[in-house]
Amino acid sequence: MKFLKRGLLIFFILLIFFIIYIFIDAQISNPIISNLSPLKVERTKLDTNFYKIKKNWLRKNTSGIWEMYIEGSAFEMGVYGGKLSKELVKQQEDAFVEQIKVFIPSKNYQKFLRYFIAIFNRDIDEYIPKEYKNEIYGISKSTSNEFNYIAPNYQRMLNYHAAHDIGHALTDLAMVGCTSFGVNINENDSNMIIGRNFDFYVNDDFAKNKMVCFVNPDSGYKFMHYTWASMIGVVSGMNEKGLTVTINAAKSDIPTKSAMPISILARQILQYAQNINEAIVLAKQAKIFVSESILIGSAQDDNIVIIEKSPTKFGIYKTKDKNIVCANHFQSETFKFDENNIENIKNSASKYRFDRCWQLINNSDSLNYIKVSSILRDTKGLNDENIGIGNEKAMNQLISHHSIIFNPKKLKVWVSTYPFQIGKYIEYDLNKVFKLAPNYNKNVDINDTNYTITEDKFLYSQDYKNRKKFVEIRHQLWLSNWNNKPIKNADVLIQELIKSNPEYYLSYYEAGNYFFNFKDFNKAEKYYKICLTKVFENENQRANVLEKLKEIAE
Repeated sequence: MKFLKRGLLIFFILLIFFIIYIFIDAQISNPIISNLSPLKVERTKLDTNFYKIKKNWLRKNTSGIWEMYIEGSAFEMGVYGGKLSKELVKQQEDAFVEQIKVFIPSKNYQKFLRYFIAIFNRDIDEYIPKEYKNEIYGISKSTSNEFNYIAPNYQRMLNYHAAHDIGHALTDLAMVGCTSFGVNINENDSNMIIGRNFDFYVNDDFAKNKMVCFVNPDSGYKFMHYTWASMIGVVSGMNEKGLTVTINAAKSDIPTKSAMPISILARQILQYAQNINEAIVLAKQAKIFVSESILIGSAQDDNIVIIEKSPTKFGIYKTKDKNIVCANHFQSETFKFDENNIENIKNSASKYRFDRCWQLINNSDSLNYIKVSSILRDTKGLNDENIGIGNEKAMNQLISHHSIIFNPKKLKVWVSTYPFQIGKYIEYDLNKVFKLAPNYNKNVDINDTNYTITEDKFLYSQDYKNRKKFVEIRHQLWLSNWNNKPIKNADVLIQELIKSNPEYYLSYYEAGNYFFNFKDFNKAEKYYKICLTKVFENENQRANVLEKLKEIAE
């Protein structure tokens, strides 16, 4: 026994030293910047919500969207972008951290998450090009020290750029259900249009301050991307050569460590590729740690392709058709027999939403930017079936951070305004914007109002009001189950939930879960059985309901 105790003591001492070593090793060094003079420059306030540093500026337009123009070296762009938008950076981080606290209220678990991410991302800087590390470091100089308990400012900003990847890898749990598509391709004219919904939802506060960023780097091509403050990676964007990039998550194995965040690869493609072949070269050489589809539109090629990339495989999907659709599964021959992809097609919402997108395209006589917006806004299922407002199988799930439309040949782009994609879309002409931007001093809108797409009538409907009520009540039920505290008059509240979204399986799923949690198995069984008559988002949820019914029966 004496030797056993001594052995255990030695084991725990070695374990502690190992953890300390790993954590120290996980500390990421700051980039070395030879010229720190940009840090001395302060922003000037020209008007309400309008700031400027040299030729760089930030303003909030009359549609509620923040617009930013930055130019110069990577470090300069980071510093100036950070100084211009420091309040927005703080608000984004507040919203992000607040959501983490909702999911992980325990401070001990929050500390564990901190150590886990630090160790998981310990080598992330090795996979990010130097210029992007310099730019992120420049932004980090304007971030709050309030969150240093999570990680130092620079390390935190790096980690946030991998949040999309880590989120969809570990929740695969809960893949982001984005959809993108292109129409009128393989023709030598200016009618090619690309539409995309970026279905990435943190919380309402995170989604409020959207930003259109116009970037004029000292190397590569000028480009725009739709983003949020502090995010230099790209999820949706177009460059001055008419090359567009959008990213769609696919099913991945759970990774053991990070590599290049997919948004950084998308940024690199947008900044340094002018056609499809150049985009493919950049994508091939990158090492990533999750699976992703990258839809590339090219004015030079009059074409759109999908680069399909996993940590171990690489495929290209091309079509001779006039249209192309990308959801959350792969289509190339490379992944035809891939187990993850086969399972994803079978069990997730991706194939259904893919088919719905095709159905909407094929049912359209002409496909211009207005028609593309109506496809992006569609809330129905196949054959216009009512599958519940917010179902992941629909094109419009009412969770989009943003929706965007490109015309690469004309260098025109439409971006959605709050909320989701049902607010109006405003249009920018990149030729005009980049000509105007360096000498921009007047607080007037730079979008072209002649091409504005008006709000979706759904915004003013009873269905939209009901959807807001559904989200509110669902959150109450979730908190009740999480805290294991029953709700007074729960039956009344649940009837309101069901009335607000009667065709959505989640109404009955949440009702069943509530009563199951509080041991009222008769009511739980009732709602689970109704739930089984509705359209599920994925087969895992159906299996979960069947398992609960089996437990009740036993």
